[in-house]
Order: sequence, then C-alpha cells, then structure tokens
Amino acid sequence: MTSQHSHRKDEHVSLAEKFYQPVDSSFAGVRFVNASLPKYRLDDIDLTTQLGPLSLTTPFYIEAMSGGSPRTKEINRRLAVVAKACGLAMAVGSQSVGLSDPEVRDSFSIVRQTNPNGIVLANIGANHSVEDAQKAVEMIAADALELHINVAQELVMPEGDREFHFIDNIQAIVANVGVPVIVKEVGFGMSQATISQLVDLGVKYVNVGGHGGTNFAAIENFRRSSKDMAYLTDWGLSTVESLFEARAFSDRLGIIAAGGVKSPLDVAKCLTLGASAVGVAGYWLHEIIHKSDNEIINDVKEWQYGLKAIMLMLNCRTIADLQRQRLILDPQLLSYLKQRKLAY
Repeated sequence: MTSQHSHRKDEHVSLAEKFYQPVDSSFAGVRFVNASLPKYRLDDIDLTTQLGPLSLTTPFYIEAMSGGSPRTKEINRRLAVVAKACGLAMAVGSQSVGLSDPEVRDSFSIVRQTNPNGIVLANIGANHSVEDAQKAVEMIAADALELHINVAQELVMPEGDREFHFIDNIQAIVANVGVPVIVKEVGFGMSQATISQLVDLGVKYVNVGGHGGTNFAAIENFRRSSKDMAYLTDWGLSTVESLFEARAFSDRLGIIAAGGVKSPLDVAKCLTLGASAVGVAGYWLHEIIHKSDNEIINDVKEWQYGLKAIMLMLNCRTIADLQRQRLILDPQLLSYLKQRKLAY
C-alpha cells in the first residue's frame, strides 16, 4: 500500500515536470568576454574539481530529485545508470520517507547498487536528528550528506512543518556525522547573513540552491486546496545573486551552485562566480521523462564537451582558471550588488 508520504514523492515529480521552464533568465545577466586566440587544445582542458575530500571528474552532477516510491525508484535507477556511464556524482532525493517506511528504502539504495563505486550524496531535511542523518548516510553508503533547509517549501506545503530546529540540528549533525555535510537550500537562495550563520555553526560546504529551477513554492501551492499562496511564487534569491552573496566566504567554504542550471554555459557561469561544483536536477528529470538512457548519456557527454569548449574559448585550462575570470554584468544585477553592498 502506498503511503501518503510516498504519494507526495510521485506528486513532486509530476509537478516538477508540469512547472518545468526550459530557461532561467537570471543567467542572462552575466556574460563572458571571448578570447579569440586560444592557448590550449580541447584535450588540454581539465574538468576535474575538488569539493573537500571528494574529487569530481566533472564539475556538474545530478542533484537531488527522486526516491520514496516505486516510480521514483525506477527514476533513481536510471539516473544512477547515467551517473555511472558518465562519471557524474549523484544526490538522491529526501530520504525522510525511507527512514519512516522500510518498504521504500530500496528506492534510495538502488543508486548505490547500480553505481557501487560512484560518488553518491545522501539527503535529509535539517529538522532531523543526528541519528536520522547517520541512518540516511548508511542507507546508501553515501560519500557526503546534503542537509536541506526549506522553510518556504514547508510553510506552503499543506502538511509541512510549522516549527524549525535547523540551527541546533545543523551544528550537531556537522559535528557528529562522519562524511562531509553540505547545507543546501532548495530553490530560495542564500543571503550573506545566512551563510555567515552557517560558518559559525561549523559548516564547511554550502549549496546556495537559488531561485530559478524547480519551484517548490509553486509546487506546494498547487497542492493546496485553495491555492492561496501564489504570491510566494517568486520568493527568494536567484542562483546568480546567491553566488555573489557567498563570494566573501570562498576562502572558508566549499561553495556549490544549483537552481535553474540548464546548459554548459550556465555551469561555466556558476563556476566563474565561485562555485566548485554545480548541481542539476530539473533538466535531467525532464530528460528522464522524455528520453532513453542512451540519449541522456549522449546529452551528458555533449555537456562535458560544451563546457570544455567554453573553457577553451576563455583560455582556461582548469576550473581554477575559470574561477579567476571576470564577467560582464547587466544593469539589474549591478543594482542588486549596489543595494546589497556586495563587491564585484
């Protein structure tokens, strides 16, 4: 029998596809300066990036989206096939349902079974305990843990949490879980003040999870009988804005970007703005629904080629070189930086 929690997982997948947008306009606010005289060959370009102890051969990865039901088990299996074939890291969706319902744990563990030697990230909400976090890691033999913070989603969700113990839980989980802990927003972005608080709690890795990708305020409002919270559809900071908010902490934190990333050019912009890795969810979910595994594998390889091509056109051999690039900003973004007193 399908539980209400499992049914919600299927709803989220369906609604994420319903609200899918092929382009996030916020990335158009930043542009590169072309270098017409390349110094490198395409084979010279190195996509390797480091996130703490984790070495990623490609700087973009499959971000959390699935698990908790028979349907999402098959999505996770297919995503793991793609991750294994392309050398991508992969995060699973929130494992809270797997903690409460043993019958659906295999919808998460299938990822490790399918890709036994890959980099796999566990995922649980920050309202959970240290014990729950450890169980989530053990469930999939995870290499790292995404600890998501999602106040806006919970408050719009009809059955969501109405009180939050994020601060105490984050501090305890970071101190006691034996893998890197990435504190991650789920599409509402992070301000400099939030990131400063996280640093004080001992956090070493953040995923700014900006507005522009899967919109959980819109999804959860659609699930409300009265659909009366549409005014929060645009709540939050974009991924680009959030990366600027995070830049002051780049010497103390591993920074990850996610939210609205739908092309290798978006990946390159996130890396230039200080991210060491870039999560992509909605785009790959859309692909899973509409394409075969082999077609998606070919698309991933095209992304890898495209990112290398962009780096070559910028005379950047490594991700570190790309992170030293300067970008041209549009007036709206310059106004944001001025109002927020953020340096560029």
